[in-house]
Amino acid sequence: MTTHPTRGRLSLTGSLFIGYVLLLAVALIAVGALWAVHTNRTIDRHYEERVLSLARAVAVMPRVVEGVQTSDPAAVLAPLADSVDAATGTEFVVIASPRGIRSSHPDEELIGGTVSTPPGPAAEGQEWTGVQRGTMGRSVRAKVPIFSGGGSVHGGDARGEVVGYVSLGILASSAATEARAAIPAILGTVAVVLVLGVAGAWALSRQVRTKTHGLEPADITALLESREALLYAVREGVLAVDGAGRLVLANPPVREMLGLPEASEGRSLDELGLSERVRDIVSGADPGDDRLLLAGNRILVANRMPVRVRGEDAGAVVTFRDRTELDRLTGELDGARTVTRGLRAQTHEFANRVHTLAGMLELGAHDEARAYLADLSATHTRTSTDISRHVDDSALAALTIAKSAQASELGVDLRLSPMTSVPALDREVRSDALLVLGNLVDNALDAVAATPHGWVELMVRLHPARSNDLPHDLLEIRVTDSGHGVADDVAEEIFRLGFTTKASRDGGTRGLGLALVKQVCEGRGGSVEMEVPDGDEGAAFTACLPVAAPSEEVAR
Repeated sequence: MTTHPTRGRLSLTGSLFIGYVLLLAVALIAVGALWAVHTNRTIDRHYEERVLSLARAVAVMPRVVEGVQTSDPAAVLAPLADSVDAATGTEFVVIASPRGIRSSHPDEELIGGTVSTPPGPAAEGQEWTGVQRGTMGRSVRAKVPIFSGGGSVHGGDARGEVVGYVSLGILASSAATEARAAIPAILGTVAVVLVLGVAGAWALSRQVRTKTHGLEPADITALLESREALLYAVREGVLAVDGAGRLVLANPPVREMLGLPEASEGRSLDELGLSERVRDIVSGADPGDDRLLLAGNRILVANRMPVRVRGEDAGAVVTFRDRTELDRLTGELDGARTVTRGLRAQTHEFANRVHTLAGMLELGAHDEARAYLADLSATHTRTSTDISRHVDDSALAALTIAKSAQASELGVDLRLSPMTSVPALDREVRSDALLVLGNLVDNALDAVAATPHGWVELMVRLHPARSNDLPHDLLEIRVTDSGHGVADDVAEEIFRLGFTTKASRDGGTRGLGLALVKQVCEGRGGSVEMEVPDGDEGAAFTACLPVAAPSEEVAR
């Protein structure tokens, strides 16, 4: 795992804070500049409209219309222009002929001269506004034609001909002064918004720091790399859900164990089609450590760890371990132990019988000894012969004999059904058959061990495919006992992994036997069922193991 030094580098919150402030400052500068430009244009437009409206009013004044048509227009128009100038606050009111000869001007020496700026459209009967530089300096001015009929530009045919025009203006510096007066308000507003934005950026950076628990980007990257390496390195399945029950993490082993699709993150457990058992364990409805569950052909052990962040439920992390092969080997080992216990029981029983025979001989009861020996020989021969006649598979026959001895030691009568008929089996089927037979018989012996005159009947039979219209041979294992049976309220639960009606005698995990039987049967495409025989006492378990047809075996 690579570590990233962070000393001397700007922290994540510091970088975010500076970035937010810079972005905000740039945005506010742009907004302020646009605001100032808009204000300046608005003021210019206001001044243009003002001078235009004043020029129009002067152009239609009767004294102006009559004055420009007299022989000495300056004598009439100059005093009038000065009074208009004083009344409106404009810089100049110039009245001139269409050729540009002034009849009025603030500077009396310029009256009678040619205007400094051409009449333009005003000499042709059109209004004009804009900014020009004249004798008074740069100004915002309007030029409005004077018609002989006294009408305006929009007066139609009653206007008459153009006899002059009015040029009225205000210095551009006045408009600039008004625009500059708005700058403090703009700057003040930008400053206030900037201060508020800086405070908001600081609060947001603090919030980000809280959300990331004070981790820097290098730390977050290192954690992500470590998490990915850990999740892909472990062989156990790891699954995580959030507080709403949605899947947020699933490493490859758990995807394989539970058959999860690739795009499973963000979906609820119900949407993923998981079994009720898995949902109970992941959601915490089935609390505890080392919870067992069946997932397809797998036996899994699950442990759930709740996750709490600042005292609030943030979901859970569940680990899954695959113990299918371990439990299968454990079952085979239990079978070997059963054979060993059976042989030990037979040895013990044989020693007792030898001692009994020796005592009879010591007492001189030769006839009784001869009869006792004949009875023992007949009983043993009958049991062994009966099993070997119906069970041709040596391993299955040995386990049956061992279970018979174990039952005899427990005081239980183990019967072999006359319908039993088993040929030699291949290794794979034999292994599954031993596991199923051993677990079913053990459960039956436990059920009748405390029952007086208890009995267990075993039936193992291979049904050929050709005689039963089946696609393959079918091995049937049926175990019936005379115990107290199974209560109706738990009849559906007995095949559930981890379920048991017996207390553990050795401190180990119980409730595996029937679940293993179910797993083996369903793994081969078969089934296992429980039913109550006639009389409503005891229980009968029937396991069906499909056996591949000979053609399929050769194809393998």
